[in-house]
Amino acid sequence: MRIAVFSTKPHDREFLDCGEHEFVYFEARLDPITAELANGFDGVCLFVNDMADESAIDALADGGCRLIALRCAGFNNVNIAAAARRGIVVCRVPEYSPYAVAEHAVGLLLALNRKIHRAHSRIREGDFSIHGLMGFDLHGKTVGVIGTGRIGAAFARIMLGFGCRVLAFDPSPDAVLAASGVEYKPLPELLGAADVISLHCPLLPQTEHLVRAETIAQMKPSVFLVNTSRGKLINTRDAVRALKDGRIAALGIDVYEEESGVFFENLSDTIIDDDVLMRLTTFPNVIVTSHQGFFTREAVVNIAATTLANIDEFAATGTCSNRV
Repeated sequence: MRIAVFSTKPHDREFLDCGEHEFVYFEARLDPITAELANGFDGVCLFVNDMADESAIDALADGGCRLIALRCAGFNNVNIAAAARRGIVVCRVPEYSPYAVAEHAVGLLLALNRKIHRAHSRIREGDFSIHGLMGFDLHGKTVGVIGTGRIGAAFARIMLGFGCRVLAFDPSPDAVLAASGVEYKPLPELLGAADVISLHCPLLPQTEHLVRAETIAQMKPSVFLVNTSRGKLINTRDAVRALKDGRIAALGIDVYEEESGVFFENLSDTIIDDDVLMRLTTFPNVIVTSHQGFFTREAVVNIAATTLANIDEFAATGTCSNRV
């Protein structure tokens, strides 16, 4: 099969160029205009910020595309109904390394709490003072985990290992996780009790802007908030207001609701036209990383292997076990 790979980065070429299919790489993100690049291809391979809306789907189908192979777990950027209408199979990588994202969330939390980012900057300037760098023991604190799929469960287990009390909210509680000491609670109770809240749920209509003014008001004052899941789980403008009034004591995000066109790109020589994101970067108690939570060698190898297996299966059978 001939596959057009969008949003290509160097590691994509390194790990995908080991199968029997022909891959053609494009740095451009997929959208209704760039979809024309895929004319004549059997399928496309997309990442988290490619936009496969109805218009893009129609353009892909008109060009002969029969497969959308996502090299990620989430599929909120694909109009699944439009793909089904045009006879395009959509498959994904349901899991790659839950530990990669969970460990990154822990890293954000530790850096925010112990102010490692600020200490690093000071020392590079010859300032070895520790005034203003005081953190707190995570041991004994209450950590709220919203979403206990594989990533959320991995994060919860790490927090148990730190000696934290771990509360969780998920419509489908994990009995094994509960047996290990995690306490499932209604969302309002979790929000009111947690010193730290970490988001690990998918982006669905019912979870969009899960963190907004109303839910922030239910949180403990001076809560630490971490999001390594999907950017639109947080209403960023409401989060900025909560940071300014101290309701949120620290924010660590690896995702951002308007990240498309910004994250994964080198924009160091340009003026970034996003006042909300730029405001976030001015807070000393905020750490923003560029959707790198997944980015470990183990995860990237697994993503490539599953993507190739999905394409192989579709080529042989016309469908895929990881079909959405």
